[in-house]
Formats: sequence, structure tokens, C-alpha cells
Amino acid sequence: MTGMPQWLKKLGKSTAHSPQKSATKVAQEARNMGEIPAYNDVGDVTEDFLADTGKRIDTRGPHMDSCFAGHDFSSPPPAIPKKFLPQHIALVMDGNGRWAQQRGLPRTEGHRRGEAVLLEVCRACLEAEIPWLSAYAFSTENWSRSTDEVRFLMSFSRDVIRWQRDELHRLGVRIRWAGRRPKLWPSVIKEIEAAEELTKNNTNMTLVLCINYGGRAEIADAARQLAAAALEQRIDPRGITEETLSKLMYVADMPDVDLFLRPSGEKRTSNFLLWQSAYAEMVYQDVLFPDFDRQNLWAALTEYAERDRRFGGVKNG
Repeated sequence: MTGMPQWLKKLGKSTAHSPQKSATKVAQEARNMGEIPAYNDVGDVTEDFLADTGKRIDTRGPHMDSCFAGHDFSSPPPAIPKKFLPQHIALVMDGNGRWAQQRGLPRTEGHRRGEAVLLEVCRACLEAEIPWLSAYAFSTENWSRSTDEVRFLMSFSRDVIRWQRDELHRLGVRIRWAGRRPKLWPSVIKEIEAAEELTKNNTNMTLVLCINYGGRAEIADAARQLAAAALEQRIDPRGITEETLSKLMYVADMPDVDLFLRPSGEKRTSNFLLWQSAYAEMVYQDVLFPDFDRQNLWAALTEYAERDRRFGGVKNG
């Protein structure tokens, strides 16, 4: 037991009477102290500052990008009773590269427009009173893309977080990050942490930026933490519940996903929020993300409201 991490020692002392409660509480405390070991991804990423990422794309106003002409970024949300609205939307921002290629542009130009649209989605969700929005910005699988595209996405993600955090803060949005720390550029992590700190007390909506995120990786990381505790005989495996594992996900207070929304015409989850989406309603739309606007979001909310959610049960009548 020599050299045992403090989080394991605390876990052992506190699980005698209530393994479920103590395991989740102490694990979260350990996460806050940074004592739970991080997963070690292999491979290095060379950090770079790309000059061309300094060009911002505007969706409105005198400097609006011409591609957004005719987009609906202003219509009010549909008159849907609040009890029929999703509390948490998982958004796969898909189709950026294809959008650019269809126009003879580099794939990176599609990413620029897609990031601009995300801010508009946040504004629309605020108006519709949606409490949680999780955006799939960069997956653990995206590292397999070309070096140039990965370098751009890392550099651009850093810049976008810096550009948009003040506006999101003004709107009362709390920013959170979900994903693995290894392989991310230090400058990206720095901007994420600054955004989280700036907006931590905001309550109008929570925006989770999923960067270097994978659903299987998240579940594996949580299971690894529990396995380490059980191996050291600091928790009783019989006391592990679904709630215990949920508290070890990247964002422990994240509610289950109600609406899983994917534009682009693809119909798959692509390893996004697998644990949280167990009973999510899936809505797929045949529109590339840079062309996504309020009409698409309102249509998704309407479709969601019309679904009969039973969660595995049977409704009487």
C-alpha cells in the first residue's frame, strides 16, 4: 500500500457504511484535487499558432458572411409547453468539411462557418429556455484526419473559445469542457479553463464543449477509476451502481440527454455521449451544419415534443 494516492485512501476510509454515496463523493473530490490519474494517450501534437485563424466569421450585422444570407437567426421558438421541451440537447456539428468541398473551398472554411453557427444555436437555445447544450467539437477519432486539418482545428478551437467566451458570458451561459486532457495543446486547455472560470456562476444555460471527447473513452476512464479503487480494496464492488459510474463521467452533474440532434444526413451517434444518451430521442436532419439555422432547430424541438417517451415502460390508456 506504500505510495497509495490520497483519493484511494480517502475512499477506503469513507466507504464502510455507504459505498455508493461515499464512492461518488470522494471520487469527485479527487477529481477536483487532480489526484485521479489521467489516461495516457500516445503520440505528440506539435502546438502551432496559425496566422489565418485570426479571421472571424460573422453570422449577422454589417460584416455578415455572404453564406448566411437568407438564414433564419431571428425567428421566435415554437409555442411548445415547457414540459415537452428537452432539458439537454446533444448536438453533432457535422458536415462542415463537405459543405466547403461542395463549394470548392478548403475543409477548414467549413469549420469556420460551423463554429459561427454554434453561437447562433446557443442564442436560440437560450430563447427556447433549453438548460443544457452539449456540442461535439472534436472527437478522439478526429486525430486520424490530416495533420493540416488537425492543426487547424486545434488552433481554431483555441481562438474561437477566446472570441466567444465574453459574448457567452454576457448571455449568462456557463461553459464546461468534456474530454481527455492528454494530446490537447496547452494553449487550448488554457483558454478552456479561462472560459470555465469566467462563466462558472452563470445560470441561464450550460454549454458543454466536447473537445478531444469520445463516449467509449469516457466510460472506460470512469470504469478504470472504479477498478483501481476496487483493486486496492477501498470500495466494495457490490456497492457500485449506475449513479456511482455517472458521477465519474467528465461532467459529473450533466443530466441525461433528451434530444440527440445530428444534421448532415448521417444517422449514427459517432461515439458521442453514449452513457448519457441511453434514452435520448434521435433526430437526424439532412442539412450540413453551416446551413443549420433556427428553422432546423425549431423543427427538431417540434419533432421531439411529438414523441411518446416511455423509458422502457408502458403508459396506461
